[in-house]
Amino acid sequence: MYKVIFATLLAAGLLAAPLPHNSSAAFAQQPSVSGKTAKTNPSAGQLAARERQKKCAAEWKEANAAGKTEKGATWPKFWSDCNKRLKAAAK
Repeated sequence: MYKVIFATLLAAGLLAAPLPHNSSAAFAQQPSVSGKTAKTNPSAGQLAARERQKKCAAEWKEANAAGKTEKGATWPKFWSDCNKRLKAAAK
């Protein structure tokens, strides 16, 4: 009778199946996938994108302070236009 109740609860998702005895060792051996542990150097393209973003951010702040942005202008739209302009100028 207990086997039937156990199987019913397990099938309904109300009871978790016990892990194998040696399962903790398997979890400990898996490499971490978070970006915090594996540091990689940024590529040249990533560095260029960061520089463009810094330049565009400075332009955005200056334009907002001077009131030169269009009404309802947003950073994502400004960034998109500015990024395209700076990429074209670099070629």
